[in-house]
Amino acid sequence: MAKKLNPRVAVYTGTFDPVHRGHLDVITRGGRLFDRLIVAIGVNPDKATLFGIDERADLVRQVTKDYANVEVRTFDGLAVRFVRECGAQIMVRGLRTLSDMEYEFTMSLMNLHLDPGIETVFLMANEEFSHVSSSLLRQIAKFGGDLGKFLPEPVNEALVSKIRGG
Repeated sequence: MAKKLNPRVAVYTGTFDPVHRGHLDVITRGGRLFDRLIVAIGVNPDKATLFGIDERADLVRQVTKDYANVEVRTFDGLAVRFVRECGAQIMVRGLRTLSDMEYEFTMSLMNLHLDPGIETVFLMANEEFSHVSSSLLRQIAKFGGDLGKFLPEPVNEALVSKIRGG
């Protein structure tokens, strides 16, 4: 018997390497829309990450500790399968650019084929963060740029430490 899915629980999946203010904007807005929002830090075999999965989860926990209805988990495998395991019915995705839309649209169609019981909800990036990506922030950090506007302080400190340390 299939597990009953809760339409008031959503999962926001990503690699969050590192989590930035654009991600936090989606988390804040998703937290207002749903009774519970699970931020799911995943392993993407096509992406080389700077931070390990446990480090990423710890950073997300630090910056969301005051969000009463947000939970942070890690997963490995298909995102849609993880969403179902959580008993959620909604997958939240953030959109920054037109190229994001093309990629996310393709992924949402595939996810619908994999599990028609899971819906994808897209949240448009706040204009202030529409140009921000984790990979761009990592690159700026390598060259000593100021990232305070884009990263919460604990994440900024961790990124600078990680870049300088290795």
